Formats: sequence, C-alpha cells, structure tokens
Amino acid sequence: MTTQFMTMTKRLDAVSEEERGKLMALARAVEFPAGARIFEERGTADRFWLLRDGEARLELRVPGSVAAVTETLGQGSLLGWSWMFPPRRWHMSATAVTPVRAWEFDAADVRELCEQDPRFGYVFTLACAEVIGHRLDSARTRLLDLYGPYGSGLSR
Repeated sequence: MTTQFMTMTKRLDAVSEEERGKLMALARAVEFPAGARIFEERGTADRFWLLRDGEARLELRVPGSVAAVTETLGQGSLLGWSWMFPPRRWHMSATAVTPVRAWEFDAADVRELCEQDPRFGYVFTLACAEVIGHRLDSARTRLLDLYGPYGSGLSR
C-alpha cells in the first residue's frame, strides 16, 4: 500500500533554492532501525521527518482490534503533519518497516520560518495540506476496507 502520489520533496520544488536552503538548514540527519516506533498516536507532535530512504508505516488504533495499517511511506515522503495544528498530538502512530534514514525537523523552528517568510510558509503549508488530504482519504478507504460492511467500494 505504498503511496503513488507526488512526494513531499517533489512538492518542495515549488520553493526557491534560497527558501529550500533555509528549510534544510533546520534539518538533522537521523536513522531508525527496522521495527522502531517513530512516534505514538496521541503523543506530543513536536517534529516531523522527510524520508531519505527506507519505509515507515502509519497505523491507527481501532478499539477492540489490532491497529490498522493505513499507509506505507517511502523515499521523499513527509512523515508527520500533526505538529502544524493545536493541540499538536499525533493522529496516528508510525513504525519503521525497514531501516529508515530521514531528515528530522523541529516543528517550532519550521513554524517560525513559515512566519518569517510568508511566501515559503504558504507554499510549505499548501504542500503539507495536500499530504494531509491524501492521508485522510487513505485512512478512510483502508478502514472501510477492513471494517465496513461492503468495504470501500473502490478497486485496489
């Protein structure tokens, strides 16, 4: 169930080289071994990641059942968007499926950059909004497939 839509890194091609440089100046290289929990649903969302390589899965708690895997993310994907809006709590959990290398960003620093540079902030927020819309649609479809009486009705 790996995503087949435009990656976050491709979306960031819409910002200037200078703006991208300001964002990347805030990045820190991190790695997660396969099986590592990257973040936990309802935990504090104070950072996010751009995946350089590897795969991470998003999971959603389902009362009375095991967590549902809603999507698997790969290279170029944005991992984490809950940091953008109060109450800044993760809406899902994320686990490394394979070893993951990523750029990690402190959310407060990126929000400050967006405020300081409104053009960058607009483009960056729009890119994140596209990801959010896609993730919500994927979660809805996956949950209907798993738990709806007739599935989602969408072909796979």
